[in-house]
Amino acid sequence: MTIKKKIKKNIVIQNILAVLTFFYILIVRITSNVKRKNQSIPDKFWKNNKPFILAFWHNQLMMISFGWRSRKKINILASGHSDGRFGAIVGNYLNLKNIQTSFNKQSLSMRPIFKLLKEKKYIGITPDGPRGPKEKVSSGIIKIASTTQVPIIAIGFASNRNTKLNSWDSFLVTYPFSRCAFDWSDPIFIPKNLKDEEIPKFQLLLENKINSCIESARLEISV
Repeated sequence: MTIKKKIKKNIVIQNILAVLTFFYILIVRITSNVKRKNQSIPDKFWKNNKPFILAFWHNQLMMISFGWRSRKKINILASGHSDGRFGAIVGNYLNLKNIQTSFNKQSLSMRPIFKLLKEKKYIGITPDGPRGPKEKVSSGIIKIASTTQVPIIAIGFASNRNTKLNSWDSFLVTYPFSRCAFDWSDPIFIPKNLKDEEIPKFQLLLENKINSCIESARLEISV
């Protein structure tokens, strides 16, 4: 095992890095100007206590908590490996609750998801995670929405001062003193008893919705 992997698996080091990450994100939030477009869409669901599945690309995870304006926590579907555990620690500071799952046993992770949605709680899914392909929607989120009859709402984020990490997802790191924007999509309702051959159509629909929200957010910060 390499030194890098040993560090990533060390729970003490993970906790220290998580605290530092939280403070960095907080500094970005405090010093940046954040716009929110189409905020009325999730507001209606929060006000009426109706659940939805939040969808966004994995590389936008850093700032997503500041687009969430409800007192209710959002439950983020996370992998069970070291990256997922690190994200869970950071999430505890940001009103996010991670649902741990195994990438190799995804079928076992569906029960808690269905239970949370039945309890009218909110689920966040990165449909291209945990390992890609980048910005391509997997079938899982479509199947969950179809089975539970809970709509999907996409969100996109953009900032004018940032960098992208050399990772599989080109993870977006926003700098302090940035102009930032979030944009929400209309709800996407997936039909019940969806046939397998119909799934790709909705995968593409959701992919386009997320990308459209990101592009709209970019336009907001360019004004």
